[in-house]
Formats: sequence, structure tokens, C-alpha cells
Amino acid sequence: MGLQTRHWDRLGNGGLTFTELGFGTAPLGNLYKAISDNDARATLDAAWEGGVRYFDTAPLYGLGLSETRLNPFLRDKPRDSYILSSKIGRLIEYCTPEHRAGIGKWFDVPQRRENFDYTYDGVMRSFEHSFSRLGVNRIDILYVHDLCAFSHGSKAASDMRVEEFFGGRGYDAMISLRDQKVIKAIGGGVNEWEVCQTLAERGDFDMFLLAGRYTLLEQKALDSFLPLCEARGIGIITGGPYNSGILATGAKPGSFYNYDPAPQDIIDRVNAIEDVCTDHGVRMVDAAFQFPLLHPAHVAVIPGGQGVAEMKGNLRAAQADVPKALWADLKAAGLMREDAPT
Repeated sequence: MGLQTRHWDRLGNGGLTFTELGFGTAPLGNLYKAISDNDARATLDAAWEGGVRYFDTAPLYGLGLSETRLNPFLRDKPRDSYILSSKIGRLIEYCTPEHRAGIGKWFDVPQRRENFDYTYDGVMRSFEHSFSRLGVNRIDILYVHDLCAFSHGSKAASDMRVEEFFGGRGYDAMISLRDQKVIKAIGGGVNEWEVCQTLAERGDFDMFLLAGRYTLLEQKALDSFLPLCEARGIGIITGGPYNSGILATGAKPGSFYNYDPAPQDIIDRVNAIEDVCTDHGVRMVDAAFQFPLLHPAHVAVIPGGQGVAEMKGNLRAAQADVPKALWADLKAAGLMREDAPT
């Protein structure tokens, strides 16, 4: 059984065909630990051999390392055989060692700092830099990256960056690239659905890559954001479907939820979800992967994978058979919203 695909064509321009399992390449930027070029390539090769044809990257990931690692991997692949997305919002610039960004987060990466820039010029420069690092002749989707309070420290700071994006004409730059058919789709890659809703209400966006906000543990995006996307034909990609790992590993000591050690209420909820999954003979990680795809706006799920074993685990989850009765029992137990599509 191969990977399922979903076609998106909001604009009538032929659209894009996604594999339901995509590859989020932040781990290839040496996120939390360094991996060798050979191990990074082996993980990418395992994804390709498993049928994965959607690859998402960003200048931030490894301060350029993720994009440069994709370069030799993609070089001999027919360009129409895969979808590639990258992001704008940061310019990755040379700096002195003590000013290197992400110390303690990105390991063995280039000596660079990040400079937030959501203006017209910043978008165009970032896009050109990504082209150079990736070595491709086309990027399919361009996301505005991290306009959220999570990234900027407060809602006020987030709101200021949103104003910079629209007022500084970064949005106009993205629209221009789409109008010129340089890219097929524009979107936002964000950690908060509320910011995505603001963008969708103020601009003409095609898709959103939403990290960890529509998962087995979180469904508040059903209130207003996901119905808006359905109404407008906006595609959704779920990043972080395991909420930083706890839905993949189970609530073990030291489990992480949203990048931090999991609080007790989350641990209790995950244990309860896992009990229901066990009753149905289903791995919780399989249910966690499949859940977002039950929503009609979704086109793909992109968990990270830092090694071949993780990639094979994601491939298994993408092809698992999850019975409908499982979803019904989660709802009956109050562990899933009643209005979540199943």
C-alpha cells in the first residue's frame, strides 16, 4: 500500500498534489542535536523510497543548513515529481561567533544570525537566498514564517510584525510572486491558528502550515478558523501532529508537549487517549497522524524525522488503518470534540 495523495487547486492553476505524509525538514537543520550529512541524506532517501513527495523547509532551520542539505538530494529528481515549500520573514546573515543565533537549539550550523524582516525587500531577498541554497528552479509554496506571539514574545509584538508584513508590503511581494507564476501558492507557517485567521481575513492566502494546533490534544481551531478555511478553499498542512512528541511516545517521564516538559493535565489526557487506542488495537501515534486528515481542509501532515527509524515510523503511521469506532469512543469519553470531523 502506497501513500495516499490529495489534490489542491484553489486558484484553478492546475494546483498541487500532496502526499498525505510530507517531510518537515527542521530536524535536518540539526535541531537539538547534530546529525551527519550521511544520516540526513539517508533519512531523505528513506522518505523518497517510501513515497513522500512533499518537502517543507525554511531559512531558519539550521540557519540555512536544512536548505543546503536538500540541494544535493533534490538535484537529480524530476522537478515535477515533488512539492517544495520554504518560508520568508527572516534574513539569515553572517555574524561573529558570539552573536550566532540558536545556540543550544541548532548544533554544528553555519555562523549566522537571524534578522526578522517582513518587508517587500526582505521577502524578495529571502526568496533569492533560498533559491541559492536549494539550487532548484522552482519553489512551489512560500509561507510567511512565525508571525505568532510564540516567536515574537507577546501578542503586541506579533501584531506589530503583522502590520509590518502588510504595511511594509511583504504581503504585496508574495502576491506579486504568485501573480507572476514564480510560485503556485502563498501561505503562513505559524504556531497559532489565531494569527492564521487574522491573515486569512486580511489577505488572499492559499494554505496554512499550522504547527500542533489541530491534533488529538487540541481542536480549538474548529471554532472559527477551520470553517473559514473550508469556506475559502484554503488548504491546511498540520505540522507537529504529535505535539512535540508526547502523542508519539506516550506520556513517559520527560515527555515534551509544545516544546516544554508536559504538565500533569496533559499527561493524564494522553494516558486516557492511549487507553482508548489500546482497546482498539491501534498505536496512539497512528491515530495522532490520521486525525488531522479527517478534516476536509487538510492536504498533508508533516511530522519531523531526524533519522531513518523515525521516518519509517511516520510511513507506518501514514498507512495505518484506524477504525471509525475509535473516534466515536474518544468522543464518548470526552477526549475529542463532538464537532471534529471523523
